[in-house]
Amino acid sequence: MNVQIFGTKKSADTRKAERFFKERRIKYQFIDLKEKEMSRGEFQSVCQAVGGIEALIDPNCRDEDLQALLPYLGAESKMRTVFENQEAVLLLPIVRNGKQATCGYQPEIWKKWS
Repeated sequence: MNVQIFGTKKSADTRKAERFFKERRIKYQFIDLKEKEMSRGEFQSVCQAVGGIEALIDPNCRDEDLQALLPYLGAESKMRTVFENQEAVLLLPIVRNGKQATCGYQPEIWKKWS
């Protein structure tokens, strides 16, 4: 299993995801989105794995103005805007295992991976 956790150190759900994998002795790589955002290829791969850009957007994101704008953007503009504002808009943590990915804290899905 090749697990990557994208999140921030301040995110409670990200810390819970790390604990989930530590408790099961599953090695993972943590990527802090404040320090290094996803590459365009990683972003598109995650977007496909979770079923589209809408699944990646946190309904309670910190940037209320950006959240209010997103529904009015076209598909390409929305993709670009979310990509450029990953840390502020994404539903964290994003957990990848090869071609599979989840957004948010979803231990029931992660259990199926192991």
